[in-house]
Amino acid sequence: MRSKWYELRGTAIGLRKRGLSMNTIEKRYGIARSTLSGWFRNVKLTPAQKKKLSQNSNAALISARKRAVLWHNAQKQRRLREAKLQALHTLRKINPKNRHILELTLAILYLGEGNKASVETSIGNSDPLILKFFLSCLRKIYNFNVDKIRCELHLRADQDPERIKRFWAKKLKLSLSNFKQVTIDKRTLGSKTFAYYKGVCVLRCANVAIQRKLLYLARYFCEQIIKSSGS
Repeated sequence: MRSKWYELRGTAIGLRKRGLSMNTIEKRYGIARSTLSGWFRNVKLTPAQKKKLSQNSNAALISARKRAVLWHNAQKQRRLREAKLQALHTLRKINPKNRHILELTLAILYLGEGNKASVETSIGNSDPLILKFFLSCLRKIYNFNVDKIRCELHLRADQDPERIKRFWAKKLKLSLSNFKQVTIDKRTLGSKTFAYYKGVCVLRCANVAIQRKLLYLARYFCEQIIKSSGS
């Protein structure tokens, strides 16, 4: 019994000899894979035809991979937009001018990133946003004069200290005179630094009382949350 695609048999075989893959022919005409396999079983391809088939197969694979990348990128962008909207929704419920909320936020940040070993309030980071937030909190919560901040840079061997000082001074809106020390990591000699990396900037203020309060506040808050959750 002839299949319903029998009239397409000659066309399909011709396309196969021209180098089209079975998958392409199947999609183009809707012919069942099992039917095509039977038609192509006795089709003898020349070396040139086999080469063409291989080239088309590789091209189709590359095209499929590109489409997959585009699809995944689009999905990622959608998820990022969703996360951003969710974050903004939560933020609208918080009063950023509330001093207690601001101090608690700073305390949690300090617990994770701040210096706990020395008797001073200090924090180091490679992200200007973190350090700008730290300075803003010192001003708003404690009325601290940030002109008294001592800045310390930790750089890689191929970085220009003066240029990096200017970068951080501009980002943090501090005077170059605030930058007291530069430490070069000699282990990085001969290794090229990414252009975006501007080293680690450490901000130090002599007031240890701020450090102590922040650490107590952060730890007590974490303990309360753990206790309230029954953990």
